[in-house]
Amino acid sequence: MTDDQLLRYSRHLLLDDLGIEGQQRLLAASALVVGAGGLGSPAAMYLASAGVGRLTIVDPDVVDVTNLQRQIAHSLSRVGLPKVVSAARTVASLNPDVQVTAVARRADDRWLDEHVPQADVVLDCTDNFATRHALNAACVKHRKPLVSGAALGFDGQVAVYDTRRADAPCYDCVFPPDTRPVEAACATTGVFAPLVGIVGSLQAAEALKLLAGCGTPLHGQLLMLDARRM
Repeated sequence: MTDDQLLRYSRHLLLDDLGIEGQQRLLAASALVVGAGGLGSPAAMYLASAGVGRLTIVDPDVVDVTNLQRQIAHSLSRVGLPKVVSAARTVASLNPDVQVTAVARRADDRWLDEHVPQADVVLDCTDNFATRHALNAACVKHRKPLVSGAALGFDGQVAVYDTRRADAPCYDCVFPPDTRPVEAACATTGVFAPLVGIVGSLQAAEALKLLAGCGTPLHGQLLMLDARRM
């Protein structure tokens, strides 16, 4: 680590559970964030500020004024820009040492099959079941840990699916494709602004724990949050 890195990450280095070795693992790691909206914004920002060396952000959408209520990686001046371009600029302003790849497209089966193997951890920050199941299939196939988050209304969920473990379930085990519920969207249902920040930050925390080898990730657990009552 350079002198600048020792200073930047000094608060991590003071943590016995993380320390220099854990921080070096973060600096050498690669994370794939699928979705650059409400969940992907805080997730990508915390991964970058924590020093994850390579970050790939994938999203086909552009910034809209209705996003600004909760998608904190974006700003009014970036309305009309691809979300991944906006998110990459925000990440660069936080930590220019992070190598960011911005991919303005939908993460379909073929793309995931090519790029999931290159990541050390995958974060599902999407808002539709088709992409969630495609992500799960790619992570199971290539034995990559998947950190899944969801938020709608006042309700949030976070889970870690790591099929490198023999006893680990996958996303399909919890939410089978043939029993998927009727999909709801923020545009018609609404979402409490801080909720996506909470869930996205939890996703970043779980991903960092996996990458640094510290703490106990949410293996085989589904964390559920009702933000009305906490």
